[in-house]
Amino acid sequence: MSQYTPALLIINGKGAGNEEIRSSVKQLRDEGLTLHVRVTWEQGDAARFVAEASQLGAKTVIAGGGDGTINEVAAALAQLPAAKRPTLGIVPLGTANDFATACNIPLAPEQALQLALKGRAVPIDLAKVNEDRYFINMATGGFGTRITTETPEKLKAVLGGVSYFIHGLLRLDALKAERCEIRGPDFRWSGDALVIGIGNGKQAGGGQKLCPNALINDGLLQLRLLTAEELLPTLISTLFSGEANSSVIDASLPWLEIHAPHELTFNLDGEPLKGEHFRIELLPNAIECRLPPNCELLD
Repeated sequence: MSQYTPALLIINGKGAGNEEIRSSVKQLRDEGLTLHVRVTWEQGDAARFVAEASQLGAKTVIAGGGDGTINEVAAALAQLPAAKRPTLGIVPLGTANDFATACNIPLAPEQALQLALKGRAVPIDLAKVNEDRYFINMATGGFGTRITTETPEKLKAVLGGVSYFIHGLLRLDALKAERCEIRGPDFRWSGDALVIGIGNGKQAGGGQKLCPNALINDGLLQLRLLTAEELLPTLISTLFSGEANSSVIDASLPWLEIHAPHELTFNLDGEPLKGEHFRIELLPNAIECRLPPNCELLD
């Protein structure tokens, strides 16, 4: 009999035909491990499968997909009672895999699945937005958000994470700052922002370290603003070097509020949210996640 408790693997429908995943699942089942598999078809499926996990006796729920799939599974886990909350595992199957990459989770499905089932579980933070939305990695607004939401699917399929950067260069004519006000504990700023990054994790948009000092277990969000004082030079220098300059504003906050005179779009781990007001608060130790010993997002 296997020494491991039952687990549930939730795979994004786009990755359901991955032969490496199928082979790895079969191998683990041959070893005696009880591993249930569910495939998502539409929005809300992952949350329903997470709710089903307790009925199956699953102590680990594995998100097989990109940042959006991880977001949906993590958000569903956070809403369960702590006593009934399974541990999160991650098998990166998306285009950019920003959260998994920053955590040093193996990109090879077999290795990632082994880690998701047998790795050390550690408490991590989540961010809550406007009471009913969450993100595990990052919320972005401004020009960067338009690029990640508008990048063609065919370009993503061929070039992976670098496609976001290439599409961004092609859309430099669309550079437009967003006027807003941001406030938090001992922090207040108002003006025109080219890019707004609010990080629990470090990177987004296919590997760009927008919030390089963020950690997922320090109880804080990293806010990074690229102001509109030096539009193109700031964008290029920040994308390539990750270093701050006079047009970059940084802050570490447990919560923040954003107000705008017009509708803004924020990208929450790949999922858009529109509005004129956002309250984002960090939930310390919200869930447990199986991560490698060399995870760079842990304090």
